[in-house]
Amino acid sequence: MPKTSARLLALLSLLQTRRDWPGALLAERLRISPRTVRRDVDRLRELGYPIVAFKGPEGGYRLDAGAELPPLLFDDEQAVALTIALQIATTSGAGIEEAAARALNTVRQVMPARLRRRIDTVEVTAVAPARREPQVGNSVLMALSAAVHDREVLRFDYESPQANDGAPPRRVQPHHLVTWSGRWYLVAWDLDREDWRTFRADRITPRVPTGPRFTRRALPGGDVAAFVTARFRGADGAGGSGDWPCRGEVILGLPAAEVSPFARDGVVEELGPDRCRVVLGSWSWHGLACAVGRFDADIEVVGPAELRDAFAHLARRYAKAGGDRSEDGPATAR
Repeated sequence: MPKTSARLLALLSLLQTRRDWPGALLAERLRISPRTVRRDVDRLRELGYPIVAFKGPEGGYRLDAGAELPPLLFDDEQAVALTIALQIATTSGAGIEEAAARALNTVRQVMPARLRRRIDTVEVTAVAPARREPQVGNSVLMALSAAVHDREVLRFDYESPQANDGAPPRRVQPHHLVTWSGRWYLVAWDLDREDWRTFRADRITPRVPTGPRFTRRALPGGDVAAFVTARFRGADGAGGSGDWPCRGEVILGLPAAEVSPFARDGVVEELGPDRCRVVLGSWSWHGLACAVGRFDADIEVVGPAELRDAFAHLARRYAKAGGDRSEDGPATAR
Protein backbone atom coordinates (compact mmCIF):
# COMPACT_ATOMS: atom_id res chain seq x y z
CA MET A 1 0.00 0.00 0.00
CA PRO A 2 1.38 3.48 -0.88
CA LYS A 3 2.27 5.89 1.91
CA THR A 4 -0.53 8.10 3.17
CA SER A 5 0.81 11.31 1.54
CA ALA A 6 1.26 9.69 -1.88
CA ARG A 7 -2.15 8.04 -1.57
CA LEU A 8 -3.83 11.36 -0.77
CA LEU A 9 -2.29 13.00 -3.83
CA ALA A 10 -3.41 10.10 -6.01
CA LEU A 11 -6.93 10.34 -4.60
CA LEU A 12 -7.05 14.10 -5.19
CA SER A 13 -5.83 13.66 -8.75
CA LEU A 14 -8.61 11.17 -9.47
CA LEU A 15 -11.27 13.41 -7.96
CA GLN A 16 -10.18 16.25 -10.27
CA THR A 17 -10.58 14.18 -13.44
CA ARG A 18 -14.32 13.52 -13.34
CA ARG A 19 -17.50 14.72 -11.70
CA ASP A 20 -18.54 11.70 -9.63
CA TRP A 21 -16.48 8.79 -8.37
CA PRO A 22 -18.14 5.65 -6.91
CA GLY A 23 -16.40 4.67 -3.69
CA ALA A 24 -15.79 1.11 -4.85
CA LEU A 25 -14.16 2.34 -8.07
CA LEU A 26 -11.86 4.68 -6.12
CA ALA A 27 -10.83 1.80 -3.84
CA GLU A 28 -10.11 -0.38 -6.90
CA ARG A 29 -8.04 2.29 -8.67
CA LEU A 30 -6.01 3.07 -5.54
CA ARG A 31 -5.79 -0.59 -4.46
CA ILE A 32 -7.08 0.16 -0.98
CA SER A 33 -10.19 -0.73 0.98
CA PRO A 34 -13.41 1.35 0.92
CA ARG A 35 -12.80 2.11 4.59
CA THR A 36 -9.38 3.61 3.78
CA VAL A 37 -10.99 5.67 1.03
CA ARG A 38 -13.38 7.15 3.59
CA ARG A 39 -10.51 7.99 5.96
CA ASP A 40 -8.47 9.59 3.16
CA VAL A 41 -11.46 11.67 2.09
CA ASP A 42 -11.78 12.94 5.66
CA ARG A 43 -8.08 13.91 5.64
CA LEU A 44 -8.51 15.85 2.41
CA ARG A 45 -11.50 17.66 3.90
CA GLU A 46 -9.35 18.70 6.86
CA LEU A 47 -6.88 20.20 4.36
CA GLY A 48 -9.64 22.35 2.88
CA TYR A 49 -10.82 20.30 -0.09
CA PRO A 50 -14.65 20.45 -0.38
CA ILE A 51 -15.37 16.77 -1.01
CA VAL A 52 -19.01 15.75 -0.67
CA ALA A 53 -20.50 12.29 -0.55
CA PHE A 54 -23.43 11.40 -2.77
CA LYS A 55 -25.94 8.65 -2.32
CA GLY A 56 -27.06 6.14 -4.87
CA PRO A 57 -26.85 2.48 -5.82
CA GLU A 58 -23.08 2.59 -5.38
CA GLY A 59 -22.46 5.82 -3.46
CA GLY A 60 -19.35 7.89 -3.94
CA TYR A 61 -17.60 11.24 -3.75
CA ARG A 62 -17.46 14.52 -5.63
CA LEU A 63 -14.99 17.43 -5.50
CA ASP A 64 -17.12 20.58 -5.23
CA ALA A 65 -16.35 24.28 -5.15
CA GLY A 66 -15.58 25.66 -1.71
CA ALA A 67 -15.32 29.01 0.07
CA GLU A 68 -11.53 29.07 -0.20
CA LEU A 69 -9.04 27.93 -2.83
CA PRO A 70 -7.17 24.86 -1.55
CA PRO A 71 -3.88 23.60 -3.00
CA LEU A 72 -4.31 22.31 -6.55
CA LEU A 73 -2.72 19.38 -8.30
CA PHE A 74 -1.67 19.58 -11.95
CA ASP A 75 -0.25 16.94 -14.22
CA ASP A 76 2.73 17.79 -16.43
CA GLU A 77 0.70 18.87 -19.46
CA GLN A 78 -1.60 21.04 -17.35
CA ALA A 79 1.38 22.73 -15.71
CA VAL A 80 2.96 23.57 -19.08
CA ALA A 81 -0.35 24.89 -20.43
CA LEU A 82 -0.86 27.02 -17.31
CA THR A 83 2.64 28.48 -17.56
CA ILE A 84 2.22 29.48 -21.20
CA ALA A 85 -1.22 30.96 -20.51
CA LEU A 86 0.14 33.07 -17.65
CA GLN A 87 3.07 34.31 -19.74
CA ILE A 88 0.81 35.59 -22.52
CA ALA A 89 -1.76 37.04 -20.10
CA THR A 90 0.02 40.39 -20.33
CA THR A 91 -1.51 40.92 -23.79
CA SER A 92 -5.08 40.28 -22.67
CA GLY A 93 -5.87 43.94 -22.03
CA ALA A 94 -7.60 42.96 -18.80
CA GLY A 95 -5.22 44.70 -16.39
CA ILE A 96 -4.01 41.42 -14.85
CA GLU A 97 -0.30 41.64 -15.65
CA GLU A 98 0.90 41.85 -12.06
CA ALA A 99 -1.48 39.15 -10.83
CA ALA A 100 -0.43 36.84 -13.68
CA ALA A 101 3.24 37.33 -12.82
CA ARG A 102 2.61 36.51 -9.16
CA ALA A 103 0.56 33.44 -10.09
CA LEU A 104 3.31 32.22 -12.42
CA ASN A 105 5.91 32.60 -9.67
CA THR A 106 3.68 30.73 -7.20
CA VAL A 107 3.10 27.85 -9.60
CA ARG A 108 6.80 27.59 -10.42
CA GLN A 109 7.85 27.43 -6.75
CA VAL A 110 5.76 24.35 -6.00
CA MET A 111 6.77 22.42 -9.11
CA PRO A 112 9.12 19.46 -8.83
CA ALA A 113 12.64 20.10 -10.10
CA ARG A 114 12.21 17.96 -13.23
CA LEU A 115 9.10 19.90 -14.27
CA ARG A 116 10.56 23.28 -13.28
CA ARG A 117 13.47 22.72 -15.65
CA ARG A 118 11.02 21.89 -18.42
CA ILE A 119 8.95 24.99 -17.68
CA ASP A 120 12.00 27.26 -17.62
CA THR A 121 12.70 26.37 -21.25
CA VAL A 122 9.32 27.81 -22.23
CA GLU A 123 10.10 31.49 -22.69
CA VAL A 124 7.27 33.36 -24.36
CA THR A 125 7.90 36.99 -25.26
CA ALA A 126 4.60 38.79 -25.66
CA VAL A 127 5.19 41.60 -28.14
CA ALA A 128 2.61 44.32 -27.72
CA PRO A 129 1.86 46.80 -30.53
CA ALA A 130 3.40 50.23 -30.37
CA ARG A 131 -0.07 51.66 -29.74
CA ARG A 132 -0.92 50.67 -26.19
CA GLU A 133 -4.47 49.42 -25.97
CA PRO A 134 -6.65 50.81 -23.14
CA GLN A 135 -6.86 48.53 -20.13
CA VAL A 136 -10.15 47.25 -18.77
CA GLY A 137 -10.54 46.93 -15.02
CA ASN A 138 -11.23 43.51 -13.55
CA SER A 139 -14.35 44.85 -11.87
CA VAL A 140 -15.77 45.95 -15.23
CA LEU A 141 -15.02 42.62 -16.90
CA MET A 142 -16.57 40.73 -13.99
CA ALA A 143 -19.69 42.92 -14.07
CA LEU A 144 -20.11 42.42 -17.81
CA SER A 145 -19.48 38.68 -17.54
CA ALA A 146 -22.00 38.35 -14.72
CA ALA A 147 -24.68 40.18 -16.70
CA VAL A 148 -24.04 37.95 -19.73
CA HIS A 149 -24.15 34.79 -17.62
CA ASP A 150 -27.23 35.77 -15.61
CA ARG A 151 -29.04 37.23 -18.65
CA GLU A 152 -29.82 40.48 -16.87
CA VAL A 153 -30.41 43.84 -18.54
CA LEU A 154 -27.30 45.98 -18.16
CA ARG A 155 -27.24 49.75 -17.73
CA PHE A 156 -24.01 51.65 -18.26
CA ASP A 157 -22.49 54.99 -19.16
CA TYR A 158 -20.55 54.88 -22.40
CA GLU A 159 -17.71 57.20 -23.38
CA SER A 160 -17.34 57.71 -27.10
CA PRO A 161 -16.61 60.58 -29.51
CA GLN A 162 -20.32 60.68 -30.38
CA ALA A 163 -21.54 60.64 -26.77
CA ASN A 164 -23.02 63.83 -25.31
CA ASP A 165 -22.53 64.99 -21.74
CA GLY A 166 -25.54 64.14 -19.67
CA ALA A 167 -26.71 61.45 -22.10
CA PRO A 168 -28.90 58.80 -20.50
CA PRO A 169 -27.27 55.44 -19.75
CA ARG A 170 -27.38 52.73 -22.38
CA ARG A 171 -29.75 49.83 -21.74
CA VAL A 172 -28.79 46.55 -23.35
CA GLN A 173 -29.35 42.82 -23.21
CA PRO A 174 -25.74 41.54 -23.01
CA HIS A 175 -25.02 38.54 -25.19
CA HIS A 176 -21.24 37.90 -25.35
CA LEU A 177 -17.99 39.34 -24.02
CA VAL A 178 -15.29 38.95 -26.68
CA THR A 179 -11.75 40.04 -27.49
CA TRP A 180 -10.63 41.45 -30.83
CA SER A 181 -7.09 42.63 -31.60
CA GLY A 182 -6.19 43.16 -27.96
CA ARG A 183 -9.43 44.90 -27.00
CA TRP A 184 -12.50 43.69 -25.12
CA TYR A 185 -15.97 44.20 -26.58
CA LEU A 186 -19.50 43.58 -25.36
CA VAL A 187 -21.94 42.23 -27.95
CA ALA A 188 -25.46 43.18 -26.93
CA TRP A 189 -28.98 44.02 -28.08
CA ASP A 190 -29.57 47.76 -27.57
CA LEU A 191 -33.06 48.14 -26.13
CA ASP A 192 -33.43 51.82 -27.05
CA ARG A 193 -32.09 51.51 -30.60
CA GLU A 194 -33.62 48.07 -31.16
CA ASP A 195 -30.53 46.75 -32.89
CA TRP A 196 -27.37 44.77 -32.22
CA ARG A 197 -24.37 46.76 -31.04
CA THR A 198 -20.73 46.15 -30.08
CA PHE A 199 -19.34 48.28 -27.25
CA ARG A 200 -15.72 48.75 -26.24
CA ALA A 201 -15.41 47.48 -22.69
CA ASP A 202 -12.82 50.11 -21.72
CA ARG A 203 -15.44 52.81 -22.38
CA ILE A 204 -18.13 51.16 -20.25
CA THR A 205 -18.96 52.21 -16.70
CA PRO A 206 -21.59 49.77 -15.41
CA ARG A 207 -24.45 50.99 -13.27
CA VAL A 208 -26.00 49.03 -10.44
CA PRO A 209 -28.27 47.36 -9.88
CA THR A 210 -28.76 45.43 -13.10
CA GLY A 211 -32.16 45.22 -14.70
CA PRO A 212 -34.62 42.35 -15.02
CA ARG A 213 -33.81 38.99 -16.54
CA PHE A 214 -34.49 38.46 -20.22
CA THR A 215 -34.84 35.65 -22.71
CA ARG A 216 -31.73 35.60 -24.87
CA ARG A 217 -32.27 36.54 -28.51
CA ALA A 218 -30.80 34.51 -31.33
CA LEU A 219 -27.61 36.16 -32.57
CA PRO A 220 -27.69 36.84 -36.35
CA GLY A 221 -26.01 33.92 -38.04
CA GLY A 222 -25.92 31.99 -34.76
CA ASP A 223 -22.14 32.33 -34.37
CA VAL A 224 -20.58 35.13 -32.33
CA ALA A 225 -17.20 34.90 -34.12
CA ALA A 226 -18.82 35.32 -37.53
CA PHE A 227 -21.03 38.13 -36.22
CA VAL A 228 -18.13 40.11 -34.75
CA THR A 229 -16.00 39.53 -37.84
CA ALA A 230 -18.82 40.87 -40.01
CA ARG A 231 -19.22 43.95 -37.83
CA PHE A 232 -15.55 44.82 -37.93
CA ARG A 233 -15.44 44.30 -41.67
CA GLY A 234 -18.20 46.85 -42.04
CA ALA A 235 -20.93 44.37 -42.98
CA ASP A 236 -24.49 44.64 -41.69
CA GLY A 237 -24.48 42.83 -38.37
CA ALA A 238 -28.18 42.10 -38.58
CA GLY A 239 -27.98 40.12 -41.75
CA GLY A 240 -24.61 40.58 -43.43
CA SER A 241 -22.67 37.64 -44.75
CA GLY A 242 -19.51 38.59 -42.87
CA ASP A 243 -17.66 39.21 -46.12
CA TRP A 244 -15.69 42.39 -46.80
CA PRO A 245 -17.85 45.23 -48.16
CA CYS A 246 -15.35 45.69 -51.02
CA ARG A 247 -13.87 42.72 -52.86
CA GLY A 248 -11.87 42.80 -56.07
CA GLU A 249 -9.76 40.66 -58.36
CA VAL A 250 -6.34 41.40 -59.83
CA ILE A 251 -3.51 39.61 -61.61
CA LEU A 252 -0.06 40.14 -60.15
CA GLY A 253 3.29 39.61 -61.86
CA LEU A 254 4.56 37.42 -59.02
CA PRO A 255 4.61 33.69 -58.29
CA ALA A 256 1.68 32.53 -56.18
CA ALA A 257 4.07 31.17 -53.54
CA GLU A 258 5.38 34.71 -52.88
CA VAL A 259 1.91 36.23 -52.58
CA SER A 260 0.05 33.63 -50.52
CA PRO A 261 1.79 34.28 -47.17
CA PHE A 262 0.69 37.93 -47.29
CA ALA A 263 -2.80 37.57 -48.75
CA ARG A 264 -4.56 37.21 -45.35
CA ASP A 265 -7.94 35.65 -46.09
CA GLY A 266 -7.66 36.27 -49.82
CA VAL A 267 -7.65 33.66 -52.57
CA VAL A 268 -4.48 33.19 -54.61
CA GLU A 269 -4.49 31.14 -57.82
CA GLU A 270 -1.34 30.28 -59.76
CA LEU A 271 -1.46 31.25 -63.43
CA GLY A 272 2.13 30.48 -64.31
CA PRO A 273 5.66 30.62 -62.91
CA ASP A 274 5.52 34.43 -62.55
CA ARG A 275 1.81 35.30 -62.52
CA CYS A 276 -1.08 34.69 -60.15
CA ARG A 277 -4.71 35.70 -59.72
CA VAL A 278 -5.59 37.30 -56.37
CA VAL A 279 -9.02 37.98 -54.87
CA LEU A 280 -8.93 40.24 -51.81
CA GLY A 281 -11.37 42.14 -49.62
CA SER A 282 -11.11 45.37 -47.65
CA TRP A 283 -13.09 48.10 -45.91
CA SER A 284 -12.98 50.38 -48.94
CA TRP A 285 -11.92 50.38 -52.58
CA HIS A 286 -9.00 52.70 -51.84
CA GLY A 287 -7.95 50.45 -48.97
CA LEU A 288 -8.11 47.45 -51.29
CA ALA A 289 -6.01 49.23 -53.92
CA CYS A 290 -3.41 50.07 -51.28
CA ALA A 291 -3.35 46.46 -50.07
CA VAL A 292 -2.66 45.25 -53.61
CA GLY A 293 -0.14 48.00 -54.26
CA ARG A 294 2.17 46.84 -51.49
CA PHE A 295 3.25 43.95 -53.73
CA ASP A 296 6.24 44.99 -55.84
CA ALA A 297 4.81 43.74 -59.11
CA ASP A 298 2.86 44.72 -62.21
CA ILE A 299 -0.89 44.83 -61.57
CA GLU A 300 -3.73 44.02 -63.94
CA VAL A 301 -7.19 44.83 -62.57
CA VAL A 302 -9.78 42.23 -63.49
CA GLY A 303 -12.60 43.99 -61.68
CA PRO A 304 -14.79 45.54 -60.58
CA ALA A 305 -14.77 49.05 -62.02
CA GLU A 306 -14.70 50.60 -58.53
CA LEU A 307 -11.31 49.04 -57.88
CA ARG A 308 -9.97 50.32 -61.21
CA ASP A 309 -11.22 53.83 -60.35
CA ALA A 310 -9.53 53.61 -56.93
CA PHE A 311 -6.20 52.78 -58.56
CA ALA A 312 -6.59 55.74 -60.93
CA HIS A 313 -7.40 58.09 -58.07
CA LEU A 314 -4.42 56.91 -56.03
CA ALA A 315 -2.16 57.17 -59.06
CA ARG A 316 -3.04 60.86 -59.44
CA ARG A 317 -2.56 61.44 -55.73
CA TYR A 318 0.81 59.68 -55.65
CA ALA A 319 1.99 61.51 -58.77
CA LYS A 320 1.12 64.81 -57.10
CA ALA A 321 2.90 63.77 -53.92
CA GLY A 322 5.99 62.81 -55.92
CA GLY A 323 6.04 66.10 -57.81
CA ASP A 324 6.31 66.73 -61.53
CA ARG A 325 9.27 65.03 -63.18
CA SER A 326 10.46 66.36 -66.51
CA GLU A 327 11.97 64.05 -69.04
CA ASP A 328 15.57 65.12 -68.27
CA GLY A 329 15.35 66.96 -64.95
CA PRO A 330 14.79 65.99 -61.35
CA ALA A 331 11.43 65.95 -59.63
CA THR A 332 10.05 69.37 -58.76
CA ALA A 333 8.09 69.65 -55.56
CA ARG A 334 4.89 71.61 -55.71
